[in-house]
Amino acid sequence: MDSNNMKNIQYIFLSLISLALTSCGVYNFTGAGPINAKTFQVNTFQNNSELIEPGIDRQFTLRLQDLIQNQTNLNLTASNGDLVYEGEIVDYRISPMTATADLKAAQNRLTVSINLRFSNKNKPEENFEKRFSFFYDYPGDQQLTGSQLRTALDEIFERITQDMFNETLAKW
Repeated sequence: MDSNNMKNIQYIFLSLISLALTSCGVYNFTGAGPINAKTFQVNTFQNNSELIEPGIDRQFTLRLQDLIQNQTNLNLTASNGDLVYEGEIVDYRISPMTATADLKAAQNRLTVSINLRFSNKNKPEENFEKRFSFFYDYPGDQQLTGSQLRTALDEIFERITQDMFNETLAKW
């Protein structure tokens, strides 16, 4: 190859790399759309449900903070965030789903519902309040304690936090 062809190939290669790098600035690989914010704040989601499970308010709050930090380049702040997530756990309920022939629960369901109030200081038209809910089914002859409770809450919180993220930041 002569030097002119080599320079043209280098120019095209560098142009393609440059284009690829600048194109990735609008959408990232986690699904978050363009974000007109630099900071976010997650206030503690108080547990206001009738049935209280100690510690789930803190557990959920930390889970939402971690998800947003891991999937965006936003900085977590304790106050005056561009994006604010706040709300409360409004329902924590265990209900029988199916029964055996002798009317004992064959399967139970833990349902958690969380009310979210989202506000965007830079785009107030995006502010909203919405309830998010998910469930976990487990055998009726087992108690929901220890590692089974952790597994249930992990599955429920993973789904609810991802739904909240999608609703607030993943705007395809």
